[in-house]
Amino acid sequence: MTDIQSLAERIDKVWADEEAADLGPVFVKQALDLLDAGEVRVAEKRGGQWVVNEWVKKAVLLHFRFTNNREMTAGPIEWFDKVGLKTGWEQARVRSVPTAIARYGSFIEPDAVLMPCYVNIGARVGSGTMIDTWSTVGSCAQVGKNCHISGGVGIGGVLEPLQANPVIIEDDVFLGARSEVAEGVIVEEGAVLAMGCFLAQSTKVYSVPEGRVIEPGRIPARSVCVPGSLASKDGSHHTYAIIIKKQRDAKTDARTALTSILREGPAVASE
Repeated sequence: MTDIQSLAERIDKVWADEEAADLGPVFVKQALDLLDAGEVRVAEKRGGQWVVNEWVKKAVLLHFRFTNNREMTAGPIEWFDKVGLKTGWEQARVRSVPTAIARYGSFIEPDAVLMPCYVNIGARVGSGTMIDTWSTVGSCAQVGKNCHISGGVGIGGVLEPLQANPVIIEDDVFLGARSEVAEGVIVEEGAVLAMGCFLAQSTKVYSVPEGRVIEPGRIPARSVCVPGSLASKDGSHHTYAIIIKKQRDAKTDARTALTSILREGPAVASE
């Protein structure tokens, strides 16, 4: 069993060039194996706050330093890359539609559904979540349980350009088609973003129920959001903004309800 604390310290030393160069790839491989198995994660909630495990993110970046490109194939399809793909979907109890791609070092929890999408290294997708067609889950992004990430959604990564924190999508979140969430933004539990919402650390967020602009970089729990704009003080122009229209209610729940049959395992015949 791997001593995670000891491994974290060794990764930090490799990052600072304080560890023997020949041991660096060994420790990075151990870290990525743990990441791929879901035993460690880039960010996790502790005491109600999201905490980033910087050593895990360093391990992901170090993998690119130590690894050469190699040819990879899947039938007639070829790659030339440094990171292989995840395998063993049946054993993992993840429904994966053809052309869904999840790189090694990501972790997909059981009963998630991957339509033709892309999940990058270091990312985590929770149980019961659907990543819909042409959506991307960027490097190290954390997506919670029972979320619906609609078609064409972009969830930003942290490898390039290097950002301090990954994007966090908490449990039961609905992201509308073609929305974008980047730069370490946190979308809290049960929030709903309508189609075409673009959200970064600098995006203004206006709450209609509160009648004010709230702190950027975070969407409060169960907020129902639409794209909009705010007028400048002199009225000369408008700036793009996310508008919180209301708190999630029964009507919203009905409109965004997940279809359980898409997430259920195969029926078992009775004897």
